[in-house]
Amino acid sequence: MNEEILFSQDTGVGVITLNRPDVLNALSTDMCLKLDEQLKEWEANDEINIVIIEGAGEKAFCAGGDVRSIVEQGYQENVIAKEFFATEYKMNARIHHFSKPFIALLDGIVMGGGVGVSIHGSHRIVTEKTLFAMPESAIGLIPDVGGSYFLPRLPGSLGRYLGLTGARLKGSDILYAGIGTAYISSDKINDLVVALKKENIASHDDVDQLIAKFAEDPGYAPIDEFRDLIDAAFSELTVEDVFEHLSEIDHDWARETHAVLKKMSPISLKVITEQLNRGGKLEFDDCMIMEYRIVCAISAYDSDFYEGVRAVLIDKDHNPNWMPDSLGDVNHEMVLAHFNTPSDGDLTL
Repeated sequence: MNEEILFSQDTGVGVITLNRPDVLNALSTDMCLKLDEQLKEWEANDEINIVIIEGAGEKAFCAGGDVRSIVEQGYQENVIAKEFFATEYKMNARIHHFSKPFIALLDGIVMGGGVGVSIHGSHRIVTEKTLFAMPESAIGLIPDVGGSYFLPRLPGSLGRYLGLTGARLKGSDILYAGIGTAYISSDKINDLVVALKKENIASHDDVDQLIAKFAEDPGYAPIDEFRDLIDAAFSELTVEDVFEHLSEIDHDWARETHAVLKKMSPISLKVITEQLNRGGKLEFDDCMIMEYRIVCAISAYDSDFYEGVRAVLIDKDHNPNWMPDSLGDVNHEMVLAHFNTPSDGDLTL
């Protein structure tokens, strides 16, 4: 059986390879644990100057976490959920606080958990193959793995737009949003890795200068065409106001975005709005603690999360039966119930 995650060292460079290409390198609990332990070791190892993380195969860097196994266990006494999310979030925090250059090669699909193992590092390399999204509202979850921290800190209202709609971004748009830090053609990624191993890299500035030698201009960012519309609609304080604002705009983008939002879990949309409102005012570790509270709550009852994963990932009928099925039936008390401390305590980082 192949190892799900691989680690290697070469001339001061630690390399992490997510090695589940058959499931688009989706993260398991064991992968998160091993990654966290390896980063802790490399942080203290003076022989390691930088860390590179990549995904195996041709399609994906990492398409998310293995939420299917959580759903298959059911919501009663769901031990797998708490174990997975706690392990994943501790690893995300390890990356955020990692002092050495951490270079993610986003050469393929990057969604959910894949965002969590890349966005918090110092360098995120985007290629023409990169496809970014935080699509959790479509499965009754939230944009977690630190989404409550980085999404509100993107320019304008881009974070709320991405977190609520699950919109997919490609190369130039990813760079435009500040999610990627450099654009390099896919066929030059291996040359970059070779150069990183060959050069005497001693600092973040050294990495910046080397990447600059390979970086290219990805061209015009299509999302810029709708930026004013995004900022106006998604600056509204409530989901209902976002819906109303979109319905009043005579533009294809607004109609399409409104239609997308109508398909999402109503309670998820309201929980996400509260999550991002709070996250914009919190430090990183506090965001992770908040997210753990939310996912513990979501996985502890027969929530839209179970129905969403069934519809999208298991049966694949893409026809979820949301409960409640309208925004008007989701009251504020229902939303706030997702922010309480879990019965066995908060996440410890």
